[in-house]
Amino acid sequence: MRRTWIIFVFIVIILALSIVIDIPKGPKIFGREIKTHLGLDLQGGTELIYQADLSKSDNKSKDLTNLMNIFRQRIDRLGVAEPAIQQQGSDQVLIQLPGVKDIGQAIATIGQTYELVFMTQATDQTTGAQLSDYYDQNYTYPGFWQPTDLTGSDLVKSDVTYENQNQGVGQSQPVVTLSFNNTGKEKFAKITKDNLKKQVAIILDNRIVSAPTVQSEITDGKAIITGQKDIKEAKKLADRLNEGMLPIPAKIIGQQNVGATLGSESVKKSLIAGIIGLILVGLFMIIHYRFPGFIAVIALGIYSLITLALFKTIPVTMTLAGIAGFILSIGMAVDANILIFERTREELRSGKDIAAAIEEGFRRAWNSIRDSNFSTIITCIILFYFGTGIIKGFALTLAIGVLVSMFTAITVSRNFLLILSHTSLRRFLHV
Repeated sequence: MRRTWIIFVFIVIILALSIVIDIPKGPKIFGREIKTHLGLDLQGGTELIYQADLSKSDNKSKDLTNLMNIFRQRIDRLGVAEPAIQQQGSDQVLIQLPGVKDIGQAIATIGQTYELVFMTQATDQTTGAQLSDYYDQNYTYPGFWQPTDLTGSDLVKSDVTYENQNQGVGQSQPVVTLSFNNTGKEKFAKITKDNLKKQVAIILDNRIVSAPTVQSEITDGKAIITGQKDIKEAKKLADRLNEGMLPIPAKIIGQQNVGATLGSESVKKSLIAGIIGLILVGLFMIIHYRFPGFIAVIALGIYSLITLALFKTIPVTMTLAGIAGFILSIGMAVDANILIFERTREELRSGKDIAAAIEEGFRRAWNSIRDSNFSTIITCIILFYFGTGIIKGFALTLAIGVLVSMFTAITVSRNFLLILSHTSLRRFLHV
């Protein structure tokens, strides 16, 4: 019984944390606000579809991924909390921006063709322009910058490696390497020769990604950029350089504005459906299994609170499909309890006392519960990996719901029934 009470205390702690998180204005954890994230179909917003011109691409999959990364950087400027950016077909990108009402601003911010350009220092504003930092647009680099004829199309690849700068043990530092094609090699040689001990800025999306100082003339088309504080910063710079190797034009082929009225109506109907489903399932369990059914309903309530807390903490962006997955998982949570109660009923009929019947009932039901739930989780993994945004939301919420339902059925229901089997209420536990 001591182990049973320890598990009970653990359940109470989990339940208390879930209730705190489920409060509409939940707490902040590590400085991050815990809140419900609504998708485009519930909150309203903007949906855009872009088609990329990959006719000149040698690696279409990589270049489309680079384009999506650029879109993600641009969307960050809009301040969108939960954007959805995903590949659609072989050459299209679907962008969903919950809460964004100005579709014109979204198109203007996102839809420009990007290109990587190398710039040198200019004397004044008549020959150059001031540019902001790629990662912090509030910071403007000092001086003025003018473009050269060296662009991302001249760059072959960028990578991260380590260089032992001081020729000492343990002194290796991450550096970013650049390799140019033959045309780029000649251009880069001239730039480094003319700008010794000066900065050369690497520009992506008209913002400065990096501005290293030229230490010597480089004629072999291979260069390194030092000064990265760690491997993460070096990899981030290399990723930006690779993204800008090939400018990919992208034209908008679809756009729509989803109204908030549709979103609020969808939320209302979904909540009503969920409440009705919970009530009907609860009534069935209580009528058919009596007091153990009532315990199962309590476990179902705990299941709902824990699942919603996980949705907010992860966080899971809730869509109509996601809510459907959650509601479906409620039925699967009840299914586990039904299997357990039926096995327990068989044990009681064989003459065992209630405590032994509960233990044996849970043990016999576990294999069926495990196999059925694992089959569902495998299906969810397949749907999440191969599906689009809506299908992914359904698969994710269903998988989380199934995992939590296994905990509440096997741990919560079992723990409550075992505790009650050692009290005066044990006479009500016959199913």
